[in-house]
Amino acid sequence: MKVLLYFESESLIKTSGIGRAFEHQKQALTSAGVEYTTDPWDDDYDILHINTVYLNSEAIIAHARKLGKKVIYHAHSTEEDFRNSFVFSNIMSPIVRRTLINLYSRADAIITPTPYSRSLIRNYGIDLPIYPVSNGIELPLYAENEEKQKSFRRYFHLNDSTRIVLGVGLPFERKGILDFIKVAEAMPEYQFIWFGELNPLAVPAKINEAIEHHPENCRFPGYVKGPIIQGAYQAADLFFFPSYEETEGIVVLEALASHQQVVVRDIGVFKSWLKNGISCYKGSSNSEFIQLIRDCMEKRIPSTVEKGYEVACTRSIERVGKQLRAVYEAVCDGRILKDEELESVQEGTDC
Repeated sequence: MKVLLYFESESLIKTSGIGRAFEHQKQALTSAGVEYTTDPWDDDYDILHINTVYLNSEAIIAHARKLGKKVIYHAHSTEEDFRNSFVFSNIMSPIVRRTLINLYSRADAIITPTPYSRSLIRNYGIDLPIYPVSNGIELPLYAENEEKQKSFRRYFHLNDSTRIVLGVGLPFERKGILDFIKVAEAMPEYQFIWFGELNPLAVPAKINEAIEHHPENCRFPGYVKGPIIQGAYQAADLFFFPSYEETEGIVVLEALASHQQVVVRDIGVFKSWLKNGISCYKGSSNSEFIQLIRDCMEKRIPSTVEKGYEVACTRSIERVGKQLRAVYEAVCDGRILKDEELESVQEGTDC
């Protein structure tokens, strides 16, 4: 069995969650012993595993069908998570929905990161096998590393006594960046840092204005990769992610894998795999976030770090590789996997 992993315009979105998910797929398939290619001109494959919904998507699917190949669409995107992102995204969202329905419906099966995102796609009226498989997390990258933590603090000229609240994501309203700024303004005793950037021309004016006039205790260093961001996940006192809509949230997995205390918004995507007060804390308003962050920082409520790390372990690259292989084999055989079959693939792997 050989798979064509297709990802269009990789250079434009390689720093996004979808870009990282694509890298994780390659690692996962290698770990599971599945041969793959990323060359769209290589016709020697059995399954097209397509990740993007851009201009060449229809053409690559049509070519695969002409060759008699199976097609799996990886549904990273939904209309819901397109809204409140780019300039004009809300106006364009109905068009995006129709495009997604058209493209996803051309597959033999769909992979999407969570049961929640599967439910959204089901609501589009798509009647295909849809398998929830996490985007995965490369656990060793986020193992405790004192030098990475020191590198992060040196990079930002932070002393050991600085209390840090970390946020990561593209600067979208959907990601909760405006709430992040408001919460920071209400908590001057802590240093808030948000990693992530996008061309300002693609971001609504109110986001650019909010970032430009941010409170003194809030920093926006842009996109930072490697040891600095890994050190930030480990050295921060708390990871705060007030996103309004996700299909999974790779940055949350990265924080959990870093043994980080996590506070998220109580939204649908987290209901099935993050438990409030056990693996994280969830809030629904800025006033709740402020209270939760203070309580966590001052250790007035129990830590959820260890249980959170256990959640990250269930989404390791190795487990994702096994699940992807199971989906590929089912599609090649023309059969449908039951949820319990897919879940059982994970069992027996220790953290």
